[in-house]
Amino acid sequence: MKTLKIDFVSDVACPWCAIGLNSLERALERVAPDLDAQLHFQPFELNPTMPPEGADTVQYLSSKYGITPEQIARNQANIRARGAAVGFAFGQRPRVWNTFDAHRLLHWAGLEGRALQLKEALFKSNFTDQRPSNDPATLIDAAREAGLDPERASQILQSGEFTDEVRALEAFWQSRGIHAVPSIIFNQHWMLQGAQPPEQFERAIRAIITGAAKRAPAPGAG
Repeated sequence: MKTLKIDFVSDVACPWCAIGLNSLERALERVAPDLDAQLHFQPFELNPTMPPEGADTVQYLSSKYGITPEQIARNQANIRARGAAVGFAFGQRPRVWNTFDAHRLLHWAGLEGRALQLKEALFKSNFTDQRPSNDPATLIDAAREAGLDPERASQILQSGEFTDEVRALEAFWQSRGIHAVPSIIFNQHWMLQGAQPPEQFERAIRAIITGAAKRAPAPGAG
């Protein structure tokens, strides 16, 4: 059986990251008998300066990307359709929020072996249920849903625990040229970016584990 390390660089506030993760999981299911996939979630913040009260989604996207409300509506309809195709349900998402505390909990969840479960719970909380990703109650509920200790999650949120670790990892990936997410790095040598369909992920994974993929430099692993 082949071993494949996967660094999934993403943000909880990124809808394409939710689609990308679900697509990757579908692909891994198809090659599961041939592969020991080791998935590591790496932090990236799309909105690092977002204030505690968050921002209206349409206003924020219009200001950040220079697009109209009509374009945003079309993009969101496409996102909902792409999500549904891989089994993820998107709500309307009226506001966007800061995600740094979510990344601190994800770092802890990785140490506990529950990062995938927490990532999935946070995506559902943010995009399906439209709960604020910086709200302690929301984050604690996600930790509980992921099978983590809610009291420990509360302790982390009330402290600055894992702040330095997350900041260091964010700086590491940015220094390696990661400025868009999702960015998925396989065994430190191959990278796919964006919410690729499951078929594309499957082709790439099979090429890597069979030795057919051309070896090329990619951002290093954390």
